[in-house]
Amino acid sequence: MSAQAQAVAFFMHDLGQVEIDAIAKVFAGPILTTGSTVGEFEKQFSKLLNCKYTLGVTSCTGALHMSLLALGVGPGDEVITTPMTFIASSTAILEAGATPVFIDVEAETGNLDATKIEAAITAKTKAILPVHLYGQMCDMSAIRKTADKHGLFVIEDAAHCVEGERDGIKPGQLGDTACFSFYATKNLTCGEGGAVVTNNDELYQKLLLLRTHGMTKTAADRSVEGYKHWDMKVLGWKYNMDNIQAAILLPQIERLSATWDKREKLAQYYESRLQGIKGVVRPSNHTGVKHAWHLYPIWIEGGKRDHFIEQLQRRGIGVMVNYRAIHLLTYFKETLGVEAGAYPVAEKIGDATISLPFYPGMPFSDADLVVAALREIAA
Repeated sequence: MSAQAQAVAFFMHDLGQVEIDAIAKVFAGPILTTGSTVGEFEKQFSKLLNCKYTLGVTSCTGALHMSLLALGVGPGDEVITTPMTFIASSTAILEAGATPVFIDVEAETGNLDATKIEAAITAKTKAILPVHLYGQMCDMSAIRKTADKHGLFVIEDAAHCVEGERDGIKPGQLGDTACFSFYATKNLTCGEGGAVVTNNDELYQKLLLLRTHGMTKTAADRSVEGYKHWDMKVLGWKYNMDNIQAAILLPQIERLSATWDKREKLAQYYESRLQGIKGVVRPSNHTGVKHAWHLYPIWIEGGKRDHFIEQLQRRGIGVMVNYRAIHLLTYFKETLGVEAGAYPVAEKIGDATISLPFYPGMPFSDADLVVAALREIAA
């Protein structure tokens, strides 16, 4: 039997007239590519994260790739990271010419286990790339301490974690860079897009060149200054955000606290109603954490995850899997030669996880339908 027409959507954006008006303002001007609207977004995002610099880019993948290149990570180098993540965390490492080295994750959260980093460090290790899974920050204090002890860089994959904090620390405050996604389902979205933040002056200048082909002048520069000869100083990439994307993002920054409040209330509503459902487990939240609540995952015990997915979809409930352990995907198995069983905690989570419908405007009545379906399937 195929899935029914969707009764509960997995995600719905909250974009509307205010974003349309912002786009219209860009259309009324001469610059559609990187310009003053991107500059204003970068200013507001830096303020939000309490970081010195932001660069708007085309994706979190691009932000990760640029960060690695700017920090000199390349062929022959190793980057310690997690197998419990979206593939881009590791493909960016491969695109830089380096090798991802996985370590297992915390059983209670799914985040990279900071206590396992030191044992994975070799003479080739150049950086650590933690991922703030689901919206809960990794132990950045411990990660930074280990990195400093061994002279390593830290690049945060904060795609899930715009609003996150841990012990008063936000993404980008302890990492050399932190990288963000504005993909269609993210807490801030412009369909596609991303950002990289840093507090390092020299690193910012390198990133600025890498974002636009390594060129010293942009189209916006030419519109203000007139044509002046430009140079290409490094081999860069085409990763620059445009004014249209920035226009969509700016109004959302203004209401980000309000939308986080809605997700927090929805998460607590789910938490209270999921109690006692046989075989359904929730990841834990560490003390001292402000969860960004990008996703609301559950873990299904007893090898029944796929049965639950099938039955939820038959009832018209939209679900996703975030994520299967990526070292078991064909490309990584063939490229890195990692065997099943190498990272048992990540594999267990990857075989158990389901992301439930979750977005700021989701009615509590829809959450009731989801919980009722889970109870029925589990019975």
